[in-house]
Amino acid sequence: MKRRTFLSGAAGLAVGLALPYLARAQGGPLKLGVLTPLTGAGAQDGPRMLKAMQAVVDEVNKAGGVLGRQIALIVEDDQTNPEAAVRAAQKLVGVDGVPVIMGTWASAVTSAVAPVCWDSKTCLMTVSGADSITQLPHQGYIFRTQPTTTLQATKHAEYIVSTGAKKVAYLAVQTPFAVTMKDIMTAVLEKNGSSIVRGVVYEPAKASYRSEIDSVLAAKPDMIYLNSYSPDLTVLLKDLFRAGYTGGRFTQSYAYNAKTAESLPAEVTDGLVAVQPSSDVDSNAYALLQKRLGVASPDSYEAQATDWVSLTLLAIEKSKKTSGADIRDAVRSISQGSGARVASAVEGLKLLREGKDVNYDGASGNCDFNEKGDIIDCRFRYSLAKGAKFELIKIV
Repeated sequence: MKRRTFLSGAAGLAVGLALPYLARAQGGPLKLGVLTPLTGAGAQDGPRMLKAMQAVVDEVNKAGGVLGRQIALIVEDDQTNPEAAVRAAQKLVGVDGVPVIMGTWASAVTSAVAPVCWDSKTCLMTVSGADSITQLPHQGYIFRTQPTTTLQATKHAEYIVSTGAKKVAYLAVQTPFAVTMKDIMTAVLEKNGSSIVRGVVYEPAKASYRSEIDSVLAAKPDMIYLNSYSPDLTVLLKDLFRAGYTGGRFTQSYAYNAKTAESLPAEVTDGLVAVQPSSDVDSNAYALLQKRLGVASPDSYEAQATDWVSLTLLAIEKSKKTSGADIRDAVRSISQGSGARVASAVEGLKLLREGKDVNYDGASGNCDFNEKGDIIDCRFRYSLAKGAKFELIKIV
């Protein structure tokens, strides 16, 4: 899917941004924005998130839409690039007049796009984990279904401690969350008798990381945390194998995914532990997601994407309005509270039209948000690389 041509001209954009959303949205389909990585480092996840959102929209449209209108997703490629993402977000807000933007993946992209959203009173729903994102003055317009860096780093460090590792090296791509994650992990590890013996932050897209690897191995770690994106992880794992390292390796599942596994020999990847926020695999919403996508094990990103669009549609039906501010104000009223528990947008929309309250429990979890817009808690899934396959270790 190619990115739509951006409408140039600052004057035209300024006029578009100044128009109230409702004045621009009368009649026709209700437009919702999708800004996700269809190219770049996040290209493995963006298309799948888009597919999950579109599947929910198709289901809702078949059941009659929302407020008597069909739903249309207006899709832009953020290219996993902050500058490209800002241009695309400005187009979605100023030209297409969307009240919500869903799908940003990289923390640097979300941080860059966030001011465009809160300035235009547009909701932003994201999987980016950097703590700094919801510390921005976003006025309640950001909802994050991904656990924060603090929550992730704490859980990851606790798992590493459980393996018996004492000397941990931290090798991370330069991102908004790289240093924060290291600091949090250091505190958790030291509290439990382990420590980070070497920390290296590297620049992405290098042909070799042998100098960084040599620096890390000089500290003689028994576990290396590879906080990487997929293209860099591929190079790092090869360099570690060539260097003869046989200790533990730990990374995140967005870096070690099926495509990465297929591109490397098993002897290079075997023994690597990958972690991801776990979908609520025992929930009714997850069962519906499996059926909707025809996939046996949809991952956390597909589950979160399902929840963004479902929350948005339920919030619109609840408020009977379609502005970003109305969606923002209604999200918690349909996702947490004493209403009837529902597992799909279609089910919830039916009850709302009958004048009943609902509590949407999603495929990614309960979708309960704190005052900053962060989910309150989630489970984590740990898997072992073995023979280019994934073996579940545990979900906690």
